[in-house]
Amino acid sequence: MTEDPLERIEREERERKERRRAILSGGAVGGIAGALAIVLAIGAVILGVLWWKERGAVKNIESEHNKLVSALEVEKQELARQMVALQEDFSSLNSDYESINHQLDTSREQVAQLIEKLAQTEASNRAKIRQYEKELGTLRSIMKGYIVQIDSLNTLNKKLTADAAEARREAAESRRANEELTAQVTNLSEKVSTGKVLRARGIGLYGYNGSNKVSDRHSRVKYLMVTLSLVENSLADRGPVRIYVRVKDPDGILLMNSESVGFTCGGNALEATASREVDYEGNEMDVSIYVKDTGEFAKGIYSLEVYTEQALLGRAECLLR
Repeated sequence: MTEDPLERIEREERERKERRRAILSGGAVGGIAGALAIVLAIGAVILGVLWWKERGAVKNIESEHNKLVSALEVEKQELARQMVALQEDFSSLNSDYESINHQLDTSREQVAQLIEKLAQTEASNRAKIRQYEKELGTLRSIMKGYIVQIDSLNTLNKKLTADAAEARREAAESRRANEELTAQVTNLSEKVSTGKVLRARGIGLYGYNGSNKVSDRHSRVKYLMVTLSLVENSLADRGPVRIYVRVKDPDGILLMNSESVGFTCGGNALEATASREVDYEGNEMDVSIYVKDTGEFAKGIYSLEVYTEQALLGRAECLLR
Protein backbone atom coordinates (compact mmCIF):
# COMPACT_ATOMS: atom_id res chain seq x y z
CA MET A 1 0.00 0.00 0.00
CA THR A 2 1.40 3.32 -1.00
CA GLU A 3 2.12 5.87 1.97
CA ASP A 4 0.44 9.20 1.70
CA PRO A 5 3.00 11.89 0.95
CA LEU A 6 1.71 14.21 3.69
CA GLU A 7 1.82 11.50 6.31
CA ARG A 8 5.37 10.59 5.29
CA ILE A 9 6.46 14.20 5.62
CA GLU A 10 4.89 14.47 9.10
CA ARG A 11 6.44 11.20 10.14
CA GLU A 12 9.91 12.24 9.01
CA GLU A 13 9.48 15.57 10.83
CA ARG A 14 8.59 13.76 14.06
CA GLU A 15 11.57 11.47 13.69
CA ARG A 16 13.91 14.47 13.24
CA LYS A 17 12.52 16.15 16.35
CA GLU A 18 12.92 12.95 18.35
CA ARG A 19 16.54 12.52 17.21
CA ARG A 20 17.18 16.18 18.02
CA ARG A 21 15.75 15.79 21.51
CA ALA A 22 17.82 12.66 22.01
CA ILE A 23 20.95 14.43 20.85
CA LEU A 24 20.22 17.48 23.02
CA SER A 25 19.48 15.30 26.01
CA GLY A 26 22.69 13.31 25.63
CA GLY A 27 24.85 16.48 25.20
CA ALA A 28 23.52 18.11 28.42
CA VAL A 29 24.41 15.10 30.52
CA GLY A 30 27.85 14.98 29.00
CA GLY A 31 28.39 18.72 29.62
CA ILE A 32 27.43 18.45 33.28
CA ALA A 33 29.74 15.51 33.77
CA GLY A 34 32.56 17.38 32.14
CA ALA A 35 32.00 20.42 34.30
CA LEU A 36 32.03 18.31 37.42
CA ALA A 37 35.26 16.67 36.33
CA ILE A 38 36.86 20.07 35.84
CA VAL A 39 35.68 21.29 39.25
CA LEU A 40 37.02 18.17 40.91
CA ALA A 41 40.34 18.54 39.17
CA ILE A 42 40.64 22.17 40.23
CA GLY A 43 39.68 21.25 43.81
CA ALA A 44 42.32 18.56 43.84
CA VAL A 45 44.91 21.02 42.64
CA ILE A 46 43.89 23.56 45.28
CA LEU A 47 43.96 20.95 48.02
CA GLY A 48 47.39 19.82 46.90
CA VAL A 49 48.69 23.37 46.92
CA LEU A 50 47.22 24.02 50.39
CA TRP A 51 48.66 20.75 51.71
CA TRP A 52 52.07 21.61 50.33
CA LYS A 53 52.00 25.11 51.85
CA GLU A 54 50.82 23.76 55.21
CA ARG A 55 53.58 21.18 55.19
CA GLY A 56 56.15 23.87 54.44
CA ALA A 57 54.76 26.11 57.19
CA VAL A 58 54.95 23.26 59.70
CA LYS A 59 58.53 22.62 58.71
CA ASN A 60 59.36 26.33 59.13
CA ILE A 61 57.70 26.40 62.55
CA GLU A 62 59.58 23.29 63.61
CA SER A 63 62.83 24.81 62.38
CA GLU A 64 62.25 28.10 64.26
CA HIS A 65 61.27 26.19 67.39
CA ASN A 66 64.44 24.10 67.23
CA LYS A 67 66.55 27.24 66.78
CA LEU A 68 64.87 28.90 69.79
CA VAL A 69 65.34 25.82 71.96
CA SER A 70 69.02 25.67 70.98
CA ALA A 71 69.49 29.37 71.78
CA LEU A 72 67.81 29.01 75.18
CA GLU A 73 69.93 26.00 76.01
CA VAL A 74 73.11 27.91 75.11
CA GLU A 75 71.97 30.80 77.30
CA LYS A 76 71.31 28.42 80.20
CA GLN A 77 74.75 26.84 79.79
CA GLU A 78 76.38 30.28 79.82
CA LEU A 79 74.51 31.19 83.00
CA ALA A 80 75.63 27.91 84.58
CA ARG A 81 79.23 28.69 83.61
CA GLN A 82 79.02 32.11 85.28
CA MET A 83 77.60 30.54 88.44
CA VAL A 84 80.42 28.00 88.61
CA ALA A 85 82.98 30.79 88.09
CA LEU A 86 81.45 32.75 90.98
CA GLN A 87 81.48 29.61 93.12
CA GLU A 88 85.21 29.22 92.44
CA ASP A 89 85.78 32.89 93.32
CA PHE A 90 84.01 32.40 96.65
CA SER A 91 86.07 29.27 97.33
CA SER A 92 89.32 31.17 96.78
CA LEU A 93 88.27 34.10 99.00
CA ASN A 94 89.71 33.79 102.52
CA SER A 95 89.62 36.00 105.60
CA ASP A 96 91.30 36.17 109.00
CA TYR A 97 88.09 37.42 110.58
CA GLU A 98 85.56 34.97 112.03
CA SER A 99 82.47 37.09 111.34
CA ILE A 100 83.37 37.48 107.65
CA ASN A 101 84.17 33.76 107.33
CA HIS A 102 80.68 32.95 108.64
CA GLN A 103 79.13 35.27 106.05
CA LEU A 104 81.29 33.72 103.31
CA ASP A 105 80.06 30.23 104.23
CA THR A 106 76.46 31.42 103.92
CA SER A 107 77.09 32.98 100.50
CA ARG A 108 78.90 29.84 99.26
CA GLU A 109 75.84 27.77 100.22
CA GLN A 110 73.57 30.21 98.35
CA VAL A 111 75.67 29.85 95.18
CA ALA A 112 75.60 26.06 95.44
CA GLN A 113 71.80 26.08 95.82
CA LEU A 114 71.46 28.43 92.85
CA ILE A 115 73.51 26.09 90.64
CA GLU A 116 71.34 23.15 91.71
CA LYS A 117 68.09 25.03 90.98
CA LEU A 118 69.35 26.05 87.53
CA ALA A 119 70.22 22.44 86.70
CA GLN A 120 66.67 21.37 87.57
CA THR A 121 65.02 24.12 85.48
CA GLU A 122 64.14 23.81 81.79
CA ALA A 123 65.85 26.32 79.51
CA SER A 124 62.44 27.33 78.13
CA ASN A 125 61.31 28.59 81.57
CA ARG A 126 62.26 32.20 80.92
CA ALA A 127 60.80 33.57 84.18
CA LYS A 128 62.96 31.26 86.31
CA ILE A 129 66.07 31.86 84.20
CA ARG A 130 65.66 35.65 84.58
CA GLN A 131 65.15 35.22 88.33
CA TYR A 132 68.38 33.21 88.61
CA GLU A 133 70.25 35.87 86.61
CA LYS A 134 69.12 38.51 89.14
CA GLU A 135 70.15 36.31 92.08
CA LEU A 136 73.54 35.78 90.46
CA GLY A 137 73.98 39.54 90.10
CA THR A 138 73.12 40.03 93.78
CA LEU A 139 75.67 37.42 94.86
CA ARG A 140 78.31 39.12 92.70
CA SER A 141 77.62 42.43 94.45
CA ILE A 142 77.86 40.70 97.83
CA MET A 143 81.23 39.23 96.90
CA LYS A 144 82.54 42.66 95.85
CA GLY A 145 81.46 43.94 99.25
CA TYR A 146 83.40 41.14 100.96
CA ILE A 147 86.53 41.99 98.97
CA VAL A 148 86.30 45.69 99.90
CA GLN A 149 85.65 44.84 103.56
CA ILE A 150 88.57 42.38 103.77
CA ASP A 151 90.92 44.85 102.05
CA SER A 152 89.86 47.59 104.47
CA LEU A 153 90.41 45.38 107.50
CA ASN A 154 93.79 44.23 106.21
CA THR A 155 94.80 47.85 105.65
CA LEU A 156 93.65 48.77 109.16
CA ASN A 157 95.52 45.81 110.63
CA LYS A 158 98.71 46.88 108.88
CA LYS A 159 98.24 50.40 110.21
CA LEU A 160 97.70 49.16 113.75
CA THR A 161 100.81 47.01 113.46
CA ALA A 162 102.79 50.01 112.26
CA ASP A 163 101.33 52.15 115.06
CA ALA A 164 102.32 49.55 117.63
CA ALA A 165 105.86 49.45 116.27
CA GLU A 166 106.00 53.23 116.40
CA ALA A 167 104.68 53.21 119.95
CA ARG A 168 107.39 50.73 120.96
CA ARG A 169 110.00 52.91 119.31
CA GLU A 170 108.75 55.99 121.11
CA ALA A 171 108.63 54.06 124.38
CA ALA A 172 112.23 53.01 123.83
CA GLU A 173 113.21 56.62 123.18
CA SER A 174 111.27 57.67 126.26
CA ARG A 175 113.08 55.04 128.32
CA ARG A 176 116.42 56.26 127.03
CA ALA A 177 115.45 59.84 127.92
CA ASN A 178 114.27 58.66 131.32
CA GLU A 179 117.51 56.81 131.84
CA GLU A 180 119.41 60.00 131.15
CA LEU A 181 117.18 61.91 133.56
CA THR A 182 117.59 59.13 136.11
CA ALA A 183 121.34 59.44 135.84
CA GLN A 184 121.09 63.17 136.47
CA VAL A 185 118.76 62.66 139.40
CA THR A 186 121.01 59.94 140.79
CA ASN A 187 124.01 62.26 140.67
CA LEU A 188 122.05 64.90 142.52
CA SER A 189 120.68 62.37 144.97
CA GLU A 190 124.19 61.34 145.93
CA LYS A 191 124.53 64.74 147.59
CA VAL A 192 121.65 63.93 149.87
CA SER A 193 121.73 61.43 152.61
CA THR A 194 120.63 58.13 151.10
CA GLY A 195 118.87 57.12 154.23
CA LYS A 196 116.61 60.19 154.18
CA VAL A 197 115.36 59.81 150.65
CA LEU A 198 111.76 58.64 150.31
CA ARG A 199 111.29 55.55 148.16
CA ALA A 200 108.24 54.02 146.56
CA ARG A 201 107.17 50.64 145.28
CA GLY A 202 104.20 49.19 143.39
CA ILE A 203 103.98 52.17 141.08
CA GLY A 204 101.19 51.71 138.56
CA LEU A 205 99.16 53.64 135.98
CA TYR A 206 95.62 52.51 135.14
CA GLY A 207 92.71 53.68 132.99
CA TYR A 208 89.20 53.97 134.41
CA ASN A 209 85.88 54.20 132.60
CA GLY A 210 82.75 56.20 133.46
CA SER A 211 81.68 53.46 135.89
CA ASN A 212 84.93 53.89 137.85
CA LYS A 213 86.16 50.48 136.70
CA VAL A 214 89.58 49.65 135.30
CA SER A 215 89.55 49.59 131.47
CA ASP A 216 92.22 49.40 128.80
CA ARG A 217 89.91 50.50 125.96
CA HIS A 218 91.06 53.99 124.99
CA SER A 219 87.59 55.01 123.79
CA ARG A 220 86.06 54.18 127.18
CA VAL A 221 88.72 55.61 129.50
CA LYS A 222 87.59 58.77 131.30
CA TYR A 223 90.58 59.31 133.60
CA LEU A 224 93.86 57.77 134.75
CA MET A 225 94.92 56.85 138.25
CA VAL A 226 98.47 56.63 139.63
CA THR A 227 98.97 54.27 142.56
CA LEU A 228 102.08 53.74 144.66
CA SER A 229 103.23 52.94 148.17
CA LEU A 230 105.74 55.10 150.05
CA VAL A 231 107.96 52.56 151.79
CA GLU A 232 108.70 52.71 155.47
CA ASN A 233 111.73 54.88 156.28
CA SER A 234 112.45 55.79 159.86
CA LEU A 235 115.19 58.19 158.76
CA ALA A 236 113.05 60.25 156.44
CA ASP A 237 111.73 63.63 157.48
CA ARG A 238 108.25 63.56 158.95
CA GLY A 239 105.52 65.87 157.79
CA PRO A 240 103.89 67.03 154.57
CA VAL A 241 105.36 65.72 151.33
CA ARG A 242 104.10 66.61 147.84
CA ILE A 243 104.22 63.88 145.21
CA TYR A 244 104.35 64.87 141.54
CA VAL A 245 103.38 62.69 138.59
CA ARG A 246 104.30 63.25 134.95
CA VAL A 247 102.17 61.31 132.41
CA LYS A 248 103.01 61.34 128.71
CA ASP A 249 100.73 60.20 125.90
CA PRO A 250 101.80 57.77 123.11
CA ASP A 251 103.34 60.72 121.19
CA GLY A 252 105.53 61.64 124.19
CA ILE A 253 103.49 64.77 124.98
CA LEU A 254 103.02 65.58 128.66
CA LEU A 255 99.37 65.52 129.71
CA MET A 256 98.28 68.82 131.30
CA ASN A 257 95.15 70.26 132.90
CA SER A 258 94.12 73.22 135.06
CA GLU A 259 95.67 71.58 138.13
CA SER A 260 99.08 71.00 136.54
CA VAL A 261 101.95 72.65 138.40
CA GLY A 262 105.67 73.15 138.05
CA PHE A 263 108.26 71.84 140.48
CA THR A 264 111.98 71.46 140.92
CA CYS A 265 113.80 68.17 141.39
CA GLY A 266 117.51 68.15 141.93
CA GLY A 267 117.81 71.63 140.51
CA ASN A 268 115.85 70.81 137.33
CA ALA A 269 112.60 72.66 136.63
CA LEU A 270 109.88 70.24 135.53
CA GLU A 271 106.14 70.31 134.78
CA ALA A 272 103.84 67.90 136.59
CA THR A 273 100.58 66.55 135.19
CA ALA A 274 99.14 66.29 138.70
CA SER A 275 100.30 66.32 142.32
CA ARG A 276 99.16 65.49 145.83
CA GLU A 277 100.38 66.41 149.27
CA VAL A 278 100.45 63.66 151.92
CA ASP A 279 101.37 63.64 155.58
CA TYR A 280 104.25 61.15 155.85
CA GLU A 281 105.04 59.76 159.32
CA GLY A 282 107.73 57.26 158.38
CA ASN A 283 105.40 54.29 157.97
CA GLU A 284 104.45 52.63 154.69
CA MET A 285 101.73 54.65 153.06
CA ASP A 286 99.47 53.98 150.04
CA VAL A 287 98.92 56.95 147.75
CA SER A 288 96.54 57.45 144.81
CA ILE A 289 96.65 60.41 142.42
CA TYR A 290 93.97 61.11 139.77
CA VAL A 291 94.77 62.38 136.28
CA LYS A 292 91.61 64.03 134.96
CA ASP A 293 90.41 66.60 132.42
CA THR A 294 93.30 66.07 130.03
CA GLY A 295 91.13 65.41 126.96
CA GLU A 296 90.33 62.19 125.14
CA PHE A 297 92.75 59.32 125.45
CA ALA A 298 94.40 57.97 122.30
CA LYS A 299 95.44 54.42 121.58
CA GLY A 300 99.00 53.47 122.59
CA ILE A 301 101.44 53.38 125.49
CA TYR A 302 101.30 56.02 128.24
CA SER A 303 104.42 56.54 130.37
CA LEU A 304 104.52 57.66 133.99
CA GLU A 305 107.21 59.26 136.18
CA VAL A 306 106.69 59.87 139.90
CA TYR A 307 108.74 62.49 141.78
CA THR A 308 109.21 64.29 145.02
CA GLU A 309 111.27 67.45 145.12
CA GLN A 310 114.16 65.32 146.33
CA ALA A 311 114.15 62.37 143.95
CA LEU A 312 112.56 60.33 141.20
CA LEU A 313 110.47 57.65 142.88
CA GLY A 314 109.96 55.48 139.83
CA ARG A 315 108.28 54.87 136.48
CA ALA A 316 105.47 52.81 134.97
CA GLU A 317 103.63 52.35 131.68
CA CYS A 318 100.03 51.76 130.64
CA LEU A 319 98.84 50.39 127.27
CA LEU A 320 95.45 51.52 126.03
CA ARG A 321 94.03 49.48 123.17
